[in-house]
Amino acid sequence: MANFRVKLVTVICEADLEKMLVGEMLKAGARGHTVTEARGGGRRGVRDALWGATSNVRIEVLCTEAVAAKILDTIESRYFHDYGIVMFMSDVEVRRADKF
Repeated sequence: MANFRVKLVTVICEADLEKMLVGEMLKAGARGHTVTEARGGGRRGVRDALWGATSNVRIEVLCTEAVAAKILDTIESRYFHDYGIVMFMSDVEVRRADKF
């Protein structure tokens, strides 16, 4: 079976944003997503997830380059100003490209 190149969009944000951001991703054309809890520290302090207000999630989407660009642009323009969001995109290879 052959490998196919797609984009992996990763967004790390406050857990309270999960529903809104997943909605934006789906509107941009994502066909699915994965959400996991995330902990860490950075310029804005430590996010230890000990209670709801300090919980972070990691949202990941495998998609085409066009969909990835829409996701990145939408989240940047609508959410970066008000929220501490880390977002990045990677090139990955997958099987079953028809899923993405």
